[in-house]
Amino acid sequence: MRNRERIVAAAREMFVESGAQVALDEIARRAGVGNATLYRHFPDREALVHEVVVCVMARITRSAERAAAEEADPFGALRRFTHEAADERIGALCPMLSGTFDHDEPGIAAARDRLEGAVQGLFERAQAAGRMRPDVAVGDLLVALSQLTRPLPGTACPVNDQFVHRHLQLLLDGLEAPARSELPGAPATLEALRQHGRP
Repeated sequence: MRNRERIVAAAREMFVESGAQVALDEIARRAGVGNATLYRHFPDREALVHEVVVCVMARITRSAERAAAEEADPFGALRRFTHEAADERIGALCPMLSGTFDHDEPGIAAARDRLEGAVQGLFERAQAAGRMRPDVAVGDLLVALSQLTRPLPGTACPVNDQFVHRHLQLLLDGLEAPARSELPGAPATLEALRQHGRP
């Protein structure tokens, strides 16, 4: 693995474990490179955070695309994607996206659009096949996925890891058709999430 890839992988792990303010020299140490090598690839923390976010979105997008291509059952594809996305710990990365983070930077916007399109495709296939309740939208899943994979304040990530897939399966059971109850409020569409801020 090249140095840049090692740095990004180590940063992603440490951001999940300790938050985005983890010392850059600790990231360099875990990646097995010197500080000078890290700074040669990423001149500051913002550049490294940007690369980690793009990398995670690309990995999740590939997961959605593979599930769509390999699973015959549209809801099975959505289920597989949801559990694989949880393993990326996207909720733990959400705090990095606050403050001065530029959500509209072209690289971020392109990665986000590709991800949203892939997940939207999974949703539309499942709903068209009658396998998913019609009164939900992509945002409902993305918000829940973000919340279920975000560690509680003051706890280490492993404390909650054992429950994530169990609770995601409960959520997925609630998304599957036929619906067992009427949902309050309106579906969380991608447009609504953009207007009110991301999870």
